[in-house]
Amino acid sequence: MTEIPLADYSEKMNSEFASLVEKVNQLAEQSHSLRRENAALRGELASLTARMNEAHDRIATLIRTMPVSDANQETA
Repeated sequence: MTEIPLADYSEKMNSEFASLVEKVNQLAEQSHSLRRENAALRGELASLTARMNEAHDRIATLIRTMPVSDANQETA
């Protein structure tokens, strides 16, 4: 088994720990960023869904008020 000098071992551990801390911080920031983006997209989806429902209602109203053509009356 090779012996690692204590000073080198400690420096290497500190360096790895600092790298790990940085990666965890980056992951936390990315998570926060994605949560903000997700919330914005959910708001946009709600708005678009409401607009789609309004358009659906307008089209349904137009269809109900359309006159029936003679061809449709003969087959009915």
